[in-house]
Amino acid sequence: MAENTEGDLNSNLLHAPYHTGDPQLDTAIGQWLRWDKNPKTKEQIENLLRNGMNKELRDRLCCRMTFGTAGLRSAMGAGFCYINDLTVIQSTQGMYKYLERCFSDFKQRGFVVGYDTRGQVTSSCSSQRLAKLTAAVLLAKDVPVYLFSRYVPTPFVPYAVQKLKAVAGVMITASHNRKEDNGYKVYWETGAQITSPHDKEILKCIEECVEPWNGSWNDNLVDTSPLKRDPLQDICRRYMEDLKKICFYRELNSKTTLKFVHTSFHGVGHDYVQLAFKVFGFKPPIPVPEQKDPDPDFSTVKCPNPEEGESVLELSLRLAEKENARVVLATDPDADRLAAAELQENGCWKVFTGNELAALFGWWMFDCWKKNKSRNADVKNVYMLATTVSSKILKAIALKEGFHFEETLPGFKWIGSRIIDLLENGKEVLFAFEESIVLDKDGVSAAVVVAEMASYLETMNITLKQQLVKVYEKYGYHISKTSYFLCYEPPTIKSIFERLRNFDSPKEYPKFCGTFAILHVRDVTTGYDSSQPNKKSVLPVSKNSQMITFTFQNGCVATLRTSGTEPKIKYYAEMCASPDQSDTALLEEELKKLIDALIENFLQPSKNGLIWRSV
Repeated sequence: MAENTEGDLNSNLLHAPYHTGDPQLDTAIGQWLRWDKNPKTKEQIENLLRNGMNKELRDRLCCRMTFGTAGLRSAMGAGFCYINDLTVIQSTQGMYKYLERCFSDFKQRGFVVGYDTRGQVTSSCSSQRLAKLTAAVLLAKDVPVYLFSRYVPTPFVPYAVQKLKAVAGVMITASHNRKEDNGYKVYWETGAQITSPHDKEILKCIEECVEPWNGSWNDNLVDTSPLKRDPLQDICRRYMEDLKKICFYRELNSKTTLKFVHTSFHGVGHDYVQLAFKVFGFKPPIPVPEQKDPDPDFSTVKCPNPEEGESVLELSLRLAEKENARVVLATDPDADRLAAAELQENGCWKVFTGNELAALFGWWMFDCWKKNKSRNADVKNVYMLATTVSSKILKAIALKEGFHFEETLPGFKWIGSRIIDLLENGKEVLFAFEESIVLDKDGVSAAVVVAEMASYLETMNITLKQQLVKVYEKYGYHISKTSYFLCYEPPTIKSIFERLRNFDSPKEYPKFCGTFAILHVRDVTTGYDSSQPNKKSVLPVSKNSQMITFTFQNGCVATLRTSGTEPKIKYYAEMCASPDQSDTALLEEELKKLIDALIENFLQPSKNGLIWRSV
């Protein structure tokens, strides 16, 4: 009997109006339990309710995710501020509402949906399931949906949006974030990630239609609707065909004696990188067996981000030594980033930073353009782009070679939009990168281009590292360091940046950082730039994120900024030397001193309780 009574009590508790003493929370609990049809996430909320965990319920149910760098990113689990079946349905309903308003031909052109290999058993939440629900919401509204039948690299979604002339697309991925996370990355008809004001407008639309529509939960539509198409074969074929346009030495590639090791970090990259190597005429790269198949737990790495350096590349470097392979290529779990390492004469590995790879790519793409250009091609029509937190090396190459270099805000969405503007105006964009990203945020093409560069240089007995030194000797050394602190308290982050805006007195930025004199300050959060005659930043104002750049008298440029997707304060610092300054030890020493001063004077980690990045 007793057991039954408890069952009745629980049942009453879950179906009665909720009296937690907080009306907002009571409403949110009611909504969640009415709307959520995923038994696992529903049970998570029921258990919290049963155990009187009101604070956790409030954290999970009383706030929504906001759009960060082009979409949503959060942990998987129950609640309106997490990624789960219900919040993905709500987001897609908002997308539908907004796209219907923007495009009269939405129901002719359709929508693209791709996904990676992430998942969480405890919430029965996987990228594939979230992709199916995204498709179901749109199919129920008679929108044609191009849903990939298997996991794909992130770049395939914007590529498909462009090629299939769809109005937009979504990739379900959290890229190289920790395994608990997932995300909903939105691309516009141009193939670029969304920028303002689309993000704000979509968020408004999501908030206007939070209750699931009839049919939104019907994921059977994915198997039964005539409006669902699978673009996989077509897009893969066209992508590989397009890759040939940046292959310049196919015959040389087919004869190279160099061996390559590739790791896909338990993600989507393996099959696609193998195909790309075939297109370029290479023998297949040697895969790291423990990391080549998808594994949502990323069980062999502490963190699935190839940019964390040698510690996460351990398995691939050991395999390369065993196989006599000199170059290691690592794509992150959704294959939109690349890391590369090369074995040096002394038996040590050189892991290239994003900025060093960019220097090599900048040199390579311009060199290939020069050798293959038509007679009437004009160098003044050529552009390279980078974000403000990237190395200034492309700027140095552009100044010397006569092509254009432009900066955009951080986040590949800004670069993507600018590329489209330039192409529409008949310009030629050779290369674009963000400090962490190379070759149009596409790890698959970047991997095979590095392989071609290495095999070309090998014919002249030059290593990638030696070529990098040549680039620096010709255009000036650019030595940079990037790192971050973790900070889980948004008010602390805000006060750090506000202090810099009111440093010695109100509305005054610092004139020194320790002993280092500051020449210019640019604050894109407020739109201020002391280097401009009107003191206004040329870059668009970005009020919802913090970012201040300091240019120092000694040629160093340093940026402090918040991350759009993680609780981090990032810092980027670079010494930009002229070609006649070749004492790298001296430049490195100066940079180190400046970074120490930056951390101590501007970030004050011990005072602010910041957590140092663990190396």
